Amino acid sequence: MRWATLYARSRQLPAASAALLSVTLGLWFLGRDSWGVLLVVLTLTAAIAVAAIGLSGQDPDLDRAAALPWPARRLGHLALIGVVAGALVLAVQELGPSAVPVSIIVRDAAGLAGLAGLAATIAGGQFGWTLPLAWCAISPFVPHDGSTAGQVTAWLLQPPQTPVATWTAVTLAVTGAAAYTAWGGRR
Repeated sequence: MRWATLYARSRQLPAASAALLSVTLGLWFLGRDSWGVLLVVLTLTAAIAVAAIGLSGQDPDLDRAAALPWPARRLGHLALIGVVAGALVLAVQELGPSAVPVSIIVRDAAGLAGLAGLAATIAGGQFGWTLPLAWCAISPFVPHDGSTAGQVTAWLLQPPQTPVATWTAVTLAVTGAAAYTAWGGRR
């Protein structure tokens, strides 16, 4: 179990966990009276962004010398980020008067975690926050014209029964998880 503690510390998990909890509670508190899909997306994005900073280690040589295989750890770490961020948003929204459907939160958490994995693979773990934040920043400004391109680009804000949004999130989640699991964060 000592390896788990060392892994957690090398990936800045204690600090990321505290930041994830703080940002989730803080954003919910500020927007609790107008809680809706946009605030859920902002909260999920912020939570995944602060947790994604630990998607690569500080010492590549130490990472290569590990006794246990890294792919399983990488997949677990990325999945943990998405699950914890989604679970926290689900938990805090129960404290307020309105709730966003669970399917939107699950879909968006999975897709954003996949984007974090892609960003970590392409640019390095310290930049795991970039793709989720960029997509979140663009989504609200996409015209809602019903086109497939518009639904793909604004998948974060689509209603729960939108197949294009669901498939976009699944594709991002699977692609990001596969890339990050196979190659890890760029060094």
